[in-house]
Amino acid sequence: MSLTAYLDKGASLGRNAPCLTMGDRVLTYGDVQDLSHSVARALRRSGVRPGDKVGILSGNDPTAFACVFGIARAGAVWCPINPRNEGAENRELLDLFECRALLFTKAFAPLVESVAGSLPALDVLVCLDDEVPGAPALQDWLDRAGTVEGPVETPPPDDVVMLVGTGGTTGRPKGVVLTGRSLETMSAITLMSYPFDGRPVYLALAPLTHAAGVLCFPVMALGGRIVVMPRPDLGEFIGLVEREHVTHTFLPPTLIYMLLDHPALDTADTSSLQCLWYGAAPMSAARLEEAIGRLGPVLGQLFGQSEAPMMVSTMAPADHLRPDGSLARERFSSAGRPTPLVTVAIMDDAGRLLAAGDRGEIVVRSSLVMAGYHRDPEATAEASRFGWHHTGDIGYLDEDNWLYIVDRAKDMIITGGFNVYSAEVEQAVMAHPAVRDCAVVGLPDDKWGERVVAVVELHPDAAAQEAELIAFAKGRVGSVKAPKQVLVWPDLPRSKVGKIVKTEIRDKLTP
Repeated sequence: MSLTAYLDKGASLGRNAPCLTMGDRVLTYGDVQDLSHSVARALRRSGVRPGDKVGILSGNDPTAFACVFGIARAGAVWCPINPRNEGAENRELLDLFECRALLFTKAFAPLVESVAGSLPALDVLVCLDDEVPGAPALQDWLDRAGTVEGPVETPPPDDVVMLVGTGGTTGRPKGVVLTGRSLETMSAITLMSYPFDGRPVYLALAPLTHAAGVLCFPVMALGGRIVVMPRPDLGEFIGLVEREHVTHTFLPPTLIYMLLDHPALDTADTSSLQCLWYGAAPMSAARLEEAIGRLGPVLGQLFGQSEAPMMVSTMAPADHLRPDGSLARERFSSAGRPTPLVTVAIMDDAGRLLAAGDRGEIVVRSSLVMAGYHRDPEATAEASRFGWHHTGDIGYLDEDNWLYIVDRAKDMIITGGFNVYSAEVEQAVMAHPAVRDCAVVGLPDDKWGERVVAVVELHPDAAAQEAELIAFAKGRVGSVKAPKQVLVWPDLPRSKVGKIVKTEIRDKLTP
């Protein structure tokens, strides 16, 4: 299935049914279909060819997400650009992806203006909500397209439909190449693994550039309605669940904790919920039990990564309970079971598959897995050695095939549902003139899942306060990636060859 197939399937169940809504704005399935054809024609008239990369830089917005299907209909490749990234990182992604076109909202016009001149491949700019210098408004751009001879729909070359930016252990971004087959597998697993009774109503609070976006595809295949939240607001979230009779939604654990602490939750009617997906970070077993007790048995876990989106393993709401209806607390620290269309194994460094209970790297085989890293054959080969996709996570499978994640092979930190790569943060902190060296680790945190902690070694006779270093890092990598805590040590622990030993740092800082 192409990305447009999910839209067209939903439209076949009723073109007048609401598809994307936000406040008083309603785009029906017919509206989104018509817009997708117009966007495809305008892209073709602008010189965008099948296989070309088209970025979207926007917060959560129905029109911006509807344009995804126009990109797909033109046979181009959708490149979601995270609006929470710093400008330099998004410039690097646009360059790496060789984007020919960028659709953006006016809020990001200054950023686009600052980077467009240094991106020779980027020659089509369109502002989705207004006209700005150098970029027509969306409707004007569409009106200029007129009619284009030949079919509007073009299959994408090599089935490549999406390029997802992700960091690396060096802090430099990589592009994950996803095919229509990957997303079809993900959607099929979603529909077979979780409850869907009637037409779903999916509430998208999390960024549509992340998990919230790809979870729209299986919902649309059922003709469901997607309620878009432009910004995180848990009070409004609770109100929307009640008013819109929301059946499905996704929240990272950090936001679930904040939801449980919100005073409006206990008086709200959340009985419409069939599945509240959680994932992207470890979740406290105690808070998970509390959530089930207060929301009902609707929590559904998922585990995946950009390279194998969302559904490597799942734990459906019913799996949180034993046959007698009591809580299956022994599973609450699990990442679920491997899904029906995914084979999961545990591998040692020599490529040997390990027995149940033995710890090693979690490896995967499935059509879910990416086609590779864009323009990075070395990283692609490294991730697919021995014929398996390597997740970079360390874990084990128990005798009943429940998957447990115990560590990460790479120094990646997941805080509040976002990936933070320690090397990138280290470089930002070490740019401060007082810092000689720095090590960044993730430590368990009840609110964030993990918090980013920097341990620094200062230059002789130099001084720097914690708040100063945190603010300095925020200015370079943003508030999500900046350390929540900075410690100054006289010396960082090092190996015999001079490398910093992060395990010693974690052991010293973990009670």
